[in-house]
Amino acid sequence: MVNIVSNELITAVQYQFQVDWNGIHGVSHWARVYENGLHLAESTGANKQVVRLFAVFHDSRRFSEGQDLEHGPRGAQLAKLYRGKYYQLPDDEFDLLFTACSLHTQAKTHVDSTVQTCFDGDRLDLARVGKIPDPRFLCTEAARDPKTIEWAIQRSITGFVPKNILGQTALEGQTNRGNAGRLAHG
Repeated sequence: MVNIVSNELITAVQYQFQVDWNGIHGVSHWARVYENGLHLAESTGANKQVVRLFAVFHDSRRFSEGQDLEHGPRGAQLAKLYRGKYYQLPDDEFDLLFTACSLHTQAKTHVDSTVQTCFDGDRLDLARVGKIPDPRFLCTEAARDPKTIEWAIQRSITGFVPKNILGQTALEGQTNRGNAGRLAHG
């Protein structure tokens, strides 16, 4: 299956991104969320295309690196706007993406394993902001595994940039409207 996340999609998201592309909610974080989600999907059976797109859109409409309670719903709206132009997704899968983006900072869990996997992919990267992922707030057994938590923590605190399409974008040093940031290479 062709990767649903294209360079064109990343460029479009980057163009409208309002905070530091290389900041704590920027592309390196997205690359870890992408990889965390795909790692979990091997156990949870989550829809991998939804997981990939969630990594791109979940923080794409932040207006602040701090508290921004409406960034998830705004990211879901951006996913809706870009659907059909930069990516294709059947209605049922898009509904999961929209739900995961909208609720990722508000809901503790969800009934659908794909949405749960998206939530956990993001939550496993909390160590980058000094918070250790708490198994009580993870949705899936795969994410609650102590080995998975430790794996994610080490990658997060060292600023590891995975070698996926989002990580490649980060490592290429692309910037958002001239905001250059320093990347940690792990």
